[in-house]
Amino acid sequence: MNDFLRHPRLSWLARGTLVAALGAFTFTAWAQYRQSPQISVLPDFVAEIVEEEAAVSELPDFESYVDTKARKDAFFNFLTRFVESENQRILQTRAILEPMWEVANSGQRLSDIEYLTLLDIAEEYRLDAAELSERQVVTELMERVDIIPTSLVLAQAANESAWGMSRFAREGNNIFGQWCFEAGCGLVPARRGQNATHEVKAFASIEESVNSYFLNLNTNSNYQDMREMRAQMREQNRPLDSLVLARGLTRYSQRGMAYVSELQDIIRVNRLGALDRS
Repeated sequence: MNDFLRHPRLSWLARGTLVAALGAFTFTAWAQYRQSPQISVLPDFVAEIVEEEAAVSELPDFESYVDTKARKDAFFNFLTRFVESENQRILQTRAILEPMWEVANSGQRLSDIEYLTLLDIAEEYRLDAAELSERQVVTELMERVDIIPTSLVLAQAANESAWGMSRFAREGNNIFGQWCFEAGCGLVPARRGQNATHEVKAFASIEESVNSYFLNLNTNSNYQDMREMRAQMREQNRPLDSLVLARGLTRYSQRGMAYVSELQDIIRVNRLGALDRS
């Protein structure tokens, strides 16, 4: 049951719906599912949820669009739901951290349950908490566990995936050009150098690709500048500015500031700032 609900093709909203829906399962149907965990034995309305989620997770054929504006609109409309879902999940985790941050900064100690929760979040966000105080852990996590403006995510996705038409997007659900370094972990670039070993990572779903991208920007030391800019905006109670945050992504591409300028142009030309939330 838990494996089913953690299926990578299901969004957090669909999982919540399924939890409620599966409460209507009869004992006989549940026993049948345990013996043969196929969607076909689920109630029709539950199967429809799963099928709809799987269908919407499939990358559309953006090459079929003749009109450039229509292609761009379709790309943004398709991807926005995944970005907003991931940002919502991050905000939920951040809401758990905020009272811990207040406690730690007041000089008090966290409860045992709070501390264990803190360690779980630290593990998810690749923070080694062993040598850090509670206050240091919470402070660092408050910098890492935060949203990325939708406009910036969409701009990078468009740039890295050629508007969803690249080979890596079509064959590996890789929207953000992320690399991996184990043989067979992804797709081998056609122009990879003779001594290079990297591959372009393959993902089971678009949702998984988006999740990996967020975790990369929120944990990788290459993007520390971006996270510090974001934290400063939070401290000053300012809306997150994607045009400014883009400056912290010079190390995402070998093109450096030229890459940043491309992202900023995509945001401006397509008026993506209207999609952002603070």
